[in-house]
Amino acid sequence: MTGARGSAGHDGEAHARYAPGTPCWVSLMAHGLTATQEFYGALFGWEFVPGPPQLGPYARALLDGREVAGIGQLSPDRHLPVAWTPYLASDDVDSTAETVRLCGGTIGVGPLEAADFGRLAIGSDPSGAVFGIWQGATHLGTGITGVPGTPAWNELVTYEAAGVAKFYETVFGHERRALDSADLDQVTLCLDGRPVAGLHGVGAALPRDRGPHWMTYFEVMDVDASLARVTELGGRVLTAPHDSAHGRVATVSDPEGAELALVEGPR
Repeated sequence: MTGARGSAGHDGEAHARYAPGTPCWVSLMAHGLTATQEFYGALFGWEFVPGPPQLGPYARALLDGREVAGIGQLSPDRHLPVAWTPYLASDDVDSTAETVRLCGGTIGVGPLEAADFGRLAIGSDPSGAVFGIWQGATHLGTGITGVPGTPAWNELVTYEAAGVAKFYETVFGHERRALDSADLDQVTLCLDGRPVAGLHGVGAALPRDRGPHWMTYFEVMDVDASLARVTELGGRVLTAPHDSAHGRVATVSDPEGAELALVEGPR
């Protein structure tokens, strides 16, 4: 986990409009929508309400009445990876999508309207990592952060960080802050000096069955208790908890195999 994570205190931080380039939403496409909702509802305390009908079967996850994430259903004929996808804010999704193409990325979905919620596109960077672009209208993105059950950080796991960092700098206006280490290939993406996401180059250690991918970190009250709950609910623990500068971290997968990280902030 690179960069830094701001703490918003016990009551969390309510968000207005996100600055362009800021991760503003996370969404999961799964095969079993009901079972997936049950898993995350039990793990994070989420409740669900319907999302934009243009996205097919889709639900918005709420925590204390505020939106934190989305879960949609993959059609049976779509053999796509089940994975969490971060969305980066944009004031003009069409222009951003065109810049993605010009910089060597691809756009696989959209741009398209999501009712009156906003406008979106889904693309991939030159390394193949998938991300979304969101231009908010009535829905600006994640409504609360800094409390258990909310997204805390997004990190791109890729072959080599510096090269792909140029893509995000050009497309989203990020500033690059490299880790001063001969052993670790890590870059923090910043906006106006504020860390917003991380890049972690792992070279040949990148799993061949996954390729470059974004990893979403979710805040929890107690990592060890959450890992026990993940197992009870049919998920798997992929990496044992370890202490970092940002708190205690572990990686898990849900029953369909979507990977996510759990982080317990310093007390």
